[in-house]
Amino acid sequence: MFKKLQSIPESMIARLLNVVVLDVRSNQLKSLPNSIGCLSKLRILNVSGNLLESLPSTIEECRALEELNANFNQLTGLPDTLGFELHNIRKLSLNSNKLASLPFSTNHMTSLRALDARLNCLRSLPDGLENLVNLEVLNISQNFHFLRELPYGLGLLISLRELDISYNSIFVLPDSMGCLAKLNKFSAVGNPLVCPPMDVVEQSLDAMRTYLSSRMNGTGVNAKKKKGWLPRQLLKYNTFSDRMSMTPGRKGVMTPGRKSVMTPGRKSVHENSEGFLMSDYHSLNGVGSPGFLSMLSPRRLFSPRRNSPKHH
Repeated sequence: MFKKLQSIPESMIARLLNVVVLDVRSNQLKSLPNSIGCLSKLRILNVSGNLLESLPSTIEECRALEELNANFNQLTGLPDTLGFELHNIRKLSLNSNKLASLPFSTNHMTSLRALDARLNCLRSLPDGLENLVNLEVLNISQNFHFLRELPYGLGLLISLRELDISYNSIFVLPDSMGCLAKLNKFSAVGNPLVCPPMDVVEQSLDAMRTYLSSRMNGTGVNAKKKKGWLPRQLLKYNTFSDRMSMTPGRKGVMTPGRKSVMTPGRKSVHENSEGFLMSDYHSLNGVGSPGFLSMLSPRRLFSPRRNSPKHH
């Protein structure tokens, strides 16, 4: 391991062509030479604890690279095409930098098993995260007020076992996280979570998964409220009865507060609480249409239609 380096001469790289592990951590490097891309056999590169503000784009030519450790630097960005060529990388450590985002090409690192991006300034995660089918450990904690939401693809990481999103500003977890069947270690402390509530998250992983799965399947509390709104509003105004039955051989008459009856040879006739009749009742489809809203007006509901059949 090198010590007290302020730079790596281009000429030195020529003598490292067969190197498999290059460890230059805890130095004062401000940059890496472009010729680093010539290290075609390099598998492990450790440049942590330096003063690097960027990585050369030629690093993607180190196609044998399996582990890259760039912790504790001053990185503000990564090469846009970093992930397009580094198909063998398994561990990517970027914690304690100044990264505002990860390049979209990160999603092409399909061999990646561990990604550590804590203690940065991440504002978002790249779309297509679900492509990281082998990712087992993801740490994006301590991005504090910068990170406010998580992508839907996070819940589609089929191999994910450990997830740390603590100390961010996340209010809502994506419903897809209910599908993280292999997840056995999860931390979300230090977030202003409202969905699911923090007490559900702290209860157990199974409780969190159940809560999010029910939302995803439309069976949660909010879904029930949404489905029940229309009938309750109609009953509130005595438009329909909540007790309806069928009498054999007769067509239905729906009467608030009583069971409906069937009258042969007649269209269904609806009687309101004051005895007025409304024939030709329209279906409840298209609730938001102007036609439906006009049907709910008091004038429409409680006035007899012209030429409507008389009630017997």
